[in-house]
Amino acid sequence: MSNLSGSPRNPAMLETRQIRKRYRSGNTMLEVLRGVDFRLDPGGFVAVVGQSGSGKSTLLHLMGLLDAPDAGEVWLDGQRIDSLPARERDRLRNTAIGMVFQAYHLLPELTALENVLTPLLIRHGFSDWFRRRRAARQEAEELLDRFGLSGRLQHRPRQLSGGEMQRVAIARALITHPRVLLADEPTGNLDEESGAGIIDALSELNREKGLSIVLVTHDADIASQARSIVRLTAGKVETVATDPAGSAA
Repeated sequence: MSNLSGSPRNPAMLETRQIRKRYRSGNTMLEVLRGVDFRLDPGGFVAVVGQSGSGKSTLLHLMGLLDAPDAGEVWLDGQRIDSLPARERDRLRNTAIGMVFQAYHLLPELTALENVLTPLLIRHGFSDWFRRRRAARQEAEELLDRFGLSGRLQHRPRQLSGGEMQRVAIARALITHPRVLLADEPTGNLDEESGAGIIDALSELNREKGLSIVLVTHDADIASQARSIVRLTAGKVETVATDPAGSAA
């Protein structure tokens, strides 16, 4: 199995081993992933590229425990996670794995600040929330300020631009202090300027905070800003390109 950082001595932050996934389409079984080995080192930033239908988003969803592989294994920080009980997988999605999608999935009736706080409310429940809400609100406000949204705290999604909504979605993913951030075409619905701002924000989080990131994109310019690039073709890893700096280890 290839090590994207070139350093086989360090355990992976996120890893798939011979992942396979099929879906039924009418009377046909489509084999979307055909034995994918993937590795993200701690502090790494890997872009996954490939044509539509190559399995990029499917791979990301399996790593994020939104779906289960038909065969193979998913490991997070030295622990196999795809075979865990459902409740434990839910806990990991709320604590260790942050996800950002092309569609922002913000709750329309909530403000930007409330949307960011939602994962913590789910984690702690109402009984514990009231003791924690002041510190949580402060952290959420600081995150939104980091993304230039300090003046948008009380705005609802319909009052925000696409780029602003995506930054709220990233802040929501980060409020749980995840070990890894999975981003599925996060700039797909944005104009070039807004998309560049999102990638700059992710690069800064990786560089300054050491956040491990997997980014799915079809845009070669965006992919080039990651430290490593994995290309999927017909459900298999075709090429791996690594920046000389490599993933942080």
